[in-house]
Amino acid sequence: MKKDLKILICVPCMDQVPALFCQSLAMLTKTDNCAIAFEMSSLIYTARNHMAQAAVNMEADLVLWLDSDMVFPSDLLIRLLETMRKTGAEIVSGVYYRRRAPYTPVLFDKLEINEEDESADYSEFTDVPKDVFDVGGCGFGACLVDVGVFIDVQGKFGNCFAPIGNNGEDAAFCWRARQCGNRIVADPKIKLGHVGQAVIGAETYEAYRTAGGE
Repeated sequence: MKKDLKILICVPCMDQVPALFCQSLAMLTKTDNCAIAFEMSSLIYTARNHMAQAAVNMEADLVLWLDSDMVFPSDLLIRLLETMRKTGAEIVSGVYYRRRAPYTPVLFDKLEINEEDESADYSEFTDVPKDVFDVGGCGFGACLVDVGVFIDVQGKFGNCFAPIGNNGEDAAFCWRARQCGNRIVADPKIKLGHVGQAVIGAETYEAYRTAGGE
């Protein structure tokens, strides 16, 4: 990985962004060659496609995807970069949890999609490993992606983020990326909060499980 990386931070959003996210973004430690882009759209996959193409056009090296309902540490980007360097993975995610019960991690252990009938065979993590681990797919709440992956996916499939059936744009992208030979990992030491009625984190999920939630 070269030293002077050009990084585009991409934030697809609606017309309002939570204050907690703005605070996290303002405190984020950035590299020297780093830009931030917002795109407002009611169709999240359209916004992601536009931003991915913008990253390709500007010859960026990496994209940091941030959802506008995330709360994250100031060293998020630095830590994702370090995990990418250590693992050689093209896609690296932090770990965050769904905003509603059962609050499971937004990660897929297995993720296989059949393009013909648009069906999916997937399983989710219930327990998060303590060290960096491979995943079949991840949400894009806080995800660092090598721009070469967009070029790979565009070349093979034509479209990066179009949903496949009922499978969301992030799952569809992850599946396409893996078909192109790219590796996806999650770093459990990079923890994020998910803004809902409350900020959902690992403690919420563990408390729900301990209480016997289904």
